[in-house]
Amino acid sequence: MQKKFLVLFFLCCFGLNNLFANESYSKEDIEKMIAKMVILGFNGENISQKDEIYQNIKVGLGGVILFDKDPNDKKKVKNVRNKEQLKILTSELQSISKQKLLIGIDQEGGIVQRLKSSDGFVNTPKASEVALKGESFAKQTYKNLAIDLKESGINLDFAPVVDLAINKENKVIVTRGRSFGESSKEVIKYSSIFIDELKKEHIISVLKHFPGHGSSLGDSHLGFVDITNTWNQKELEPYKYLINNGKANMIMTAHVFNEKLDKEYPATLSYNINTNLLRYKLGFDGVLVSDDLQMYAISKHYDLKQTLTLAINSGVNMLLFANQLAKPITLKEIVDTVYTQILSEQISLETIITANKRIDSLLNKL
Repeated sequence: MQKKFLVLFFLCCFGLNNLFANESYSKEDIEKMIAKMVILGFNGENISQKDEIYQNIKVGLGGVILFDKDPNDKKKVKNVRNKEQLKILTSELQSISKQKLLIGIDQEGGIVQRLKSSDGFVNTPKASEVALKGESFAKQTYKNLAIDLKESGINLDFAPVVDLAINKENKVIVTRGRSFGESSKEVIKYSSIFIDELKKEHIISVLKHFPGHGSSLGDSHLGFVDITNTWNQKELEPYKYLINNGKANMIMTAHVFNEKLDKEYPATLSYNINTNLLRYKLGFDGVLVSDDLQMYAISKHYDLKQTLTLAINSGVNMLLFANQLAKPITLKEIVDTVYTQILSEQISLETIITANKRIDSLLNKL
């Protein structure tokens, strides 16, 4: 009771009470709302009560992202050894959470599939190959993928890629075959099939990478990427169609900079791109998730406080820290930082509440 009073006192002091005159939130309430906005990567093939990720889920972590290999030692398993082990792991993770836990993975096909045929999972061809083989092949391919995910306890797939293969020299999307093609018509056709097959198995799809990564020259995993002179308005067409046709429950931001859309910030941190363009102009009302905030396009230029503040204020609802590319970020660090920013009015509590409402709506679809 005392903690609730103190939080209300702080909120009053900072002028936030006028926004929420009829509602009261304790410190614990606010921290839980922040925790729900976070997706974390972690190490481990199984879970015990001593593990940090166990405690994180217990206090309300929104989701986890799984990987097969440890990036620092490719011979070492991070989360996925085989199908039977993964079923046990996801069941353990889900049993800890009081609410539905988002258990996500990157399973596009081709070079980006964390669940590999060598470990007992179905093999999925790369997007460019699927598009060449036609719609019936695509339906069967993504049906098999979706069933595999469902049987494994995965309920969130960071796919499909809806980037257009505009720049033939693009090394992160195009040359790796991660795009369905150069035309928005082709991308819309095959990404729709992918989304529909996932939906049949109650798996949430994630459109990526907004507002388009297929025209870039650089890789945002490695550093700053400027698409000002290469980006084309037609890269928005798949998003327009999929949003208007109820196929966009979740969208992932790209860590790309486009001076024509925002003169200061990359897309992940841009209010102009994530709210003015995506929310207001394109009409997206689902959950916006960041790409991994430890990718160097972000982490080399912004500290944790700047990253969290800018991302949340831009309209990002879920914050992804894969804990693959850098020193692991803890849930406590994230929650404490955001909470402090709320108290100092750098982030509004209303923004946190809105994000939670969107996440709850998404979870209801599961």
